[in-house]
Amino acid sequence: MHAAGGANPAVTPVPGKAGADQAVFERFVEEAGPRLGRALAALYGFEDGRDATAEALAYAWENWHRLQHIANLPGYLFRVGQTRGRRRRQPVAELFDIGECGDYSFEPGLPKALAALTQRQRLAVVLVHGYGYTLREVAELTGIRPTTVQNHLSRGMSRLRSLLGVNDEG
Repeated sequence: MHAAGGANPAVTPVPGKAGADQAVFERFVEEAGPRLGRALAALYGFEDGRDATAEALAYAWENWHRLQHIANLPGYLFRVGQTRGRRRRQPVAELFDIGECGDYSFEPGLPKALAALTQRQRLAVVLVHGYGYTLREVAELTGIRPTTVQNHLSRGMSRLRSLLGVNDEG
């Protein structure tokens, strides 16, 4: 993002229109920002996911005049976040490090098992089972077909069960 007061023609507000654009952008961020952040955190871990989200939203603001009419803008920004997030990835084993935290309400081996999944498997598992997204919502956000999301979800859950030693039979 550019410093306040900096002159940059790409983000110079149009007189009389700046407030409306800012209000529309702020509404967009309120609605789409959390979904985008969850998806990028599922891919890159909490810190890098947060940074990738911030970079994607900064890009959106800088280019709002041409991006605001894109039909699936959250999906587009997901790709922007992926591109920007690739530059500085943590080692996979540290994606979901819970450290010495003894106060958790999930299987302690889950963070390491999630880190062992492929990015797409982890994304599908975390968004569908962790955040309650539908297959269609994940597909729209990531730009892949719902059937592909289902495949990644099934493979990811199977791998998690194997890694955690969970028997699928009730």
